[in-house]
Amino acid sequence: MLRIVVACIALLAVAGSGSAMDRPVAPNGIALYSGYMNWKVVAPSYREDKGHIRIVTGNEIAVAALRAGTKPLPDGSVLAKVAWKAEKHPSFPVATVPGAFAQVEFMVKDAVKYKETGGWGYARFLGNELKPYGKDAGFVKECFGCHTPVADNDYLFTRIVTVP
Repeated sequence: MLRIVVACIALLAVAGSGSAMDRPVAPNGIALYSGYMNWKVVAPSYREDKGHIRIVTGNEIAVAALRAGTKPLPDGSVLAKVAWKAEKHPSFPVATVPGAFAQVEFMVKDAVKYKETGGWGYARFLGNELKPYGKDAGFVKECFGCHTPVADNDYLFTRIVTVP
């Protein structure tokens, strides 16, 4: 009986690690988070220079902290920024709608691990192939450089949207 229990535990461990191993991994070791489209929407945005329609989603830790106004966000917070190329709606040309998927980016809060980048780890995955961005882990300097103007907001451009 003990052998069966040990074999089952080993099988579950291997099966559980398989899904993580199938996910793309950024050069700094951050893997694509599965289920990020099931997280709560934090805010929409439009990036004019890229022509991207975006939504930012957050895991439960991030959303709870944003709603409470907690800054800095606690460790374990993860935000996903999902981007599509903007295009005109074919039947209603005054409407701009999401077209082709462009990328998904992640910000992962761990104040100790990512101390050099304001407590945030960054990852970007491009196109339908979800190709990890960056030749090496140094790509995060580019991400962090863009986020330094909002250092007083825990390096976040996004603020949670409110509705009545």
